Amino acid sequence: MITVHHLNDSRSQRVLWLLEELGLPYEVKRYERDAKTMLAPPELKAIHPLGKSPVIDDGDVRVAETGAIVDYLVETHGKGRLAPPSGTEAGRRYRYWLHYAEGSAMPPLLLKLVFGQLPKRAPGLVRPLVKSIAAKAQSGFIDPQLQTHIDFWEAELTAHPWFAGGAFSAADIMMSFPIEAGATRIPGFDRRPKLKAFLETIHARPAYQRALERGGPYSYA
Repeated sequence: MITVHHLNDSRSQRVLWLLEELGLPYEVKRYERDAKTMLAPPELKAIHPLGKSPVIDDGDVRVAETGAIVDYLVETHGKGRLAPPSGTEAGRRYRYWLHYAEGSAMPPLLLKLVFGQLPKRAPGLVRPLVKSIAAKAQSGFIDPQLQTHIDFWEAELTAHPWFAGGAFSAADIMMSFPIEAGATRIPGFDRRPKLKAFLETIHARPAYQRALERGGPYSYA
């Protein structure tokens, strides 16, 4: 039995979805964010030194980091499902998007979230200054970066039905979180029809719906 150390409103929702797509039995050990700080609880540090989710236990094997978990599950339990053959064009695309999702897509989305929260958390006297600095950082650097990324995503989904090519794969599961986050954080997202269609399609998948039921309420805003 695979155990998923699952934090609410987090990247670990993708692991539940992957497990549902693969039809693997698993149990969920749930952790809740602090209502004020939105940080993970200290109990997760007993599971992994960084105190972050997702982490899975598969027998005596423990794996952390979403991309590493996806790699492990597909290679160990996938039986050829959800990953194109290595050495093929689809296989190379699959590997790229699997790592791009966290390596390149998420950092500017995280910056967008952090700079959006800074004015709300600043002391009253300096709040106007912090708000001004945060706004300039977003308009001058973060938002242009995010526009480049969503233009890239839209172009790829215009050229191919899925990120690895012609078939749904675990790369699409990995890309779901940045695209879901982008839908709420990136100006102009609504003008990207392929990205909107991608979200509608994945959200309608039965395995995605089952993962939501197992994982509980999920907000990516």
